[in-house]
Amino acid sequence: MLGGGGLIAVNTYASAGEGWGQSQNQTLGAGAAASTIKCPEVANGISEVPDAARQEVDKELAAMDSQITEAYKRFAEQKEQVARDPKFAENAVLGPLEDKRTASLDRISTAIGRSGERPKGLESMAACELKEDDADNEGQDGGQGDGQDQDNGGQDQGQDNGQGDGNGGQAGNGPEQSDFVDIQSVQPNVNNPPDQQNASRGTFATECGVNENGKFNPDNVIVAPGVANGAHHMHDYVGNQANDAFASDDDLANGQTTCVDQGDRSTYYWPVLRLQNGRQENDANADGGGKDQNVGEIQTPSQVTLNFVGNPRSKVTAMPRFLRIITGDAKAFVNGDANANASWSCTGFEDRQLKDKYPICPEGSQVVRSFKFQSCWDGQNTDSANHRTHVAFAQDNGACPNGFRAIPQLVQRIVYDVPPPVFDGANPSVFAVDSFPEQLHKPITDHGDFINVFDENLMEELVSCINEGRECGPGDAGAPPADGGDGNGGGGGDNGDAGNGEKPADPAPPNDGGGQDAPGAPGEPQNPGGDNPPAEGGAGGQDAPGAPGGDDKPGAAAGAGQEGSGDDGDGSGEQNAPEGGGDVKDPEVLAGSSAGSNGSSQTGAGDGEPAAQVTKDAEENAPEPNGDNGPVVAGQGGGLAETGAQLWPSAAGAVLLVAGVLLLRTRRPQRASARRH
Repeated sequence: MLGGGGLIAVNTYASAGEGWGQSQNQTLGAGAAASTIKCPEVANGISEVPDAARQEVDKELAAMDSQITEAYKRFAEQKEQVARDPKFAENAVLGPLEDKRTASLDRISTAIGRSGERPKGLESMAACELKEDDADNEGQDGGQGDGQDQDNGGQDQGQDNGQGDGNGGQAGNGPEQSDFVDIQSVQPNVNNPPDQQNASRGTFATECGVNENGKFNPDNVIVAPGVANGAHHMHDYVGNQANDAFASDDDLANGQTTCVDQGDRSTYYWPVLRLQNGRQENDANADGGGKDQNVGEIQTPSQVTLNFVGNPRSKVTAMPRFLRIITGDAKAFVNGDANANASWSCTGFEDRQLKDKYPICPEGSQVVRSFKFQSCWDGQNTDSANHRTHVAFAQDNGACPNGFRAIPQLVQRIVYDVPPPVFDGANPSVFAVDSFPEQLHKPITDHGDFINVFDENLMEELVSCINEGRECGPGDAGAPPADGGDGNGGGGGDNGDAGNGEKPADPAPPNDGGGQDAPGAPGEPQNPGGDNPPAEGGAGGQDAPGAPGGDDKPGAAAGAGQEGSGDDGDGSGEQNAPEGGGDVKDPEVLAGSSAGSNGSSQTGAGDGEPAAQVTKDAEENAPEPNGDNGPVVAGQGGGLAETGAQLWPSAAGAVLLVAGVLLLRTRRPQRASARRH
C-alpha cells in the first residue's frame, strides 16, 4: 500500500513473482472496455533504501501514487472518448503519466545512489496500461489469504449470483453488484494448523475502543511519512492519538491512547467503511474523502477486538518497540493477490471467509472484516524498504521461515451493523471500504496497519501471558485461571502478569509477579504502627504500593502484578482500577501513581519515606486489622509476597510468645530474691 505493496519474499502464501504481474484480471490496451489504470508497484523493485535516502524515496513513492490518482480521474472523466479512440487514452492519460513516473523513478535512483548502489532497471516500471474489471475472473481464492490458517480447497468464491454489474457505486467507481456474495452460499473454508507440544497457546487482549471519538485522516505514517493525504482514503484510528503523516517515534511514545491499558500506546488503523446511500459525509469536499472519490457515510464499528495470540509450534519473543507491520495490499485489485490479506465474513458464519467479495449477511448477522497480521520477524529491523520484508507469515505448518522468529500475532476483528446492499430501486445503498480511486473500492484491497508502542514491561507481560497459555487483558482480574490455579490474586495491574486472576503453581521470582500485587517501596515500614487493609481480589489481602519514578524514570521495583514504571513514572494500572483505585481518569494518567486492576490506588513513596495511605474507598471496605505490619521489602515477587502476607501474623505471635516466656523467667528469680531479703 502507498508504495509499500511489495512482495514478501518469504511469505509462503505469496507467489514468487511480483504481485502486479500475477493478476488473473485481463489487461487491455487503450480503447477497450477498461475500468481503471494499472501500474507496476515500484516499491517491489527496490530491495534496499539507505537511511539517508528513506525520506526522499518515500515522498517520491507517495508522489507516484498521486500521479496515478490524477490520471485515473482524467480517465474516468473521459471514459467514453477513451473507448472510442484508443490513441486518445495514450496521448491524454497514459503518455503523460509515464513521463511523470519516469522523472520520479530517476529521482528515486539518484537519492539511493548518493549513499548506496544505484538501483538498476527501475525505468522499466514507468509505463502503465488500462485494465478491465473482469469480476468473473478475479480472485478464485475465497479463503483468508494470510498463509497461516486457511485452505480453501480450490473453492471458487468469485460468484455474482447472476446479479450483473450494478450501478458502480455512489461516486461511479464502485463497488458493483458483482462485488457481493451471499455468505450462506459460501462453504466453510477455514482450517487451522494443529498446536504442537511447544505451542504458545495464550491470548492477550487489549481494548482500545471503536474510534467513538472520531479520529480520521487520509495519511499513512508508515509508507508516506511527511506526506499529507498519502493514503488517498480515510483511516479509522484507535489507540495512539498522535498518529498523522508527520508523527515521529517520539510523538507516538508521548501520545495519548484510547486503550484501557495505558501501557499500550500502539497505533491501530484501517480504511473506514462507508455506507453509500446518497448521503454525504463531512469530508465530501476533502482529501481522502470526496476529492478522492470516497463518498458516503462513515460507519462506526459496533465492536473492535484486538487480540495477540501465539504460535502453534513455538514460544513467541517480544516485538521491538516501533515495529511497523502492514497486512493486506491497498492496491491488490491491480497488483494481484500476492500480498492480499483481506478477510470478510458475517457474525455466525466466520468459518467462511471471503477475500475478494463483500458478504451479504442474513437478518440478525453483522458484517465482519478481520486481519491476521504477520507473526514472524527477522530479528533485526523495525521496517524495510517496501515495508514488508522485515516480517513474514508463518508457513503452512505454523513454523516461521528460516531467519525469522515467532512474535505475538495481532488478530484484529472489526464488526459493523450495516444493512445488506440494495442495488435497484429509487434508494440504492451499498457498503464499501475506502480505497485509492483507481482500486474501485474492491474488497480485496482491504488492509490494516500497526505500529507497536507497548511499553517494555507490558510487552514482557504480553509475551509471558501467551507463552504460559493464559487468557489476559484489561478487566480480567479475578477470572477463573486457565491452568487450574485457585484464581486468587486479581491484583495484576497494567503490567500484571496475573491480571486475570491467575496464580502460578510455584512462587514467582522477584519482578515476575504471580496472582497478587508485589510490594514496592523499600526502606521505612508502611503505615508504622497502623494497619494495612487489603484490596479486593488480593490473594493474601495485601496490596502493597510501588514507589513512583521521576520524569521518565521507572518506579521502585514491583512485581509483575503491579505496575511500577511507565512514562513519567506513572503506574497506569490506576486507569483500570474499578474498585479501590479511585475514579477512572482521562487518558493522561497521574504521574507517580501505581495501582493494580483491582488493587488500591496508592501514591508510592520515595526511598526512605513512608508510603502514602491507601485510598479512602479501599480503606472503608477493608476488613478488621490483624495487627501491625512489618517493613515492606522491595522487589518481592507475587509468590513470595503472598507467603509473607500469610505467615507474618504467625511469626509475630511466635516472637511475642518467646518474649513473654523470657520475661517471666527473668522476673521470677528477682521476686524470689526480694522475698529472701
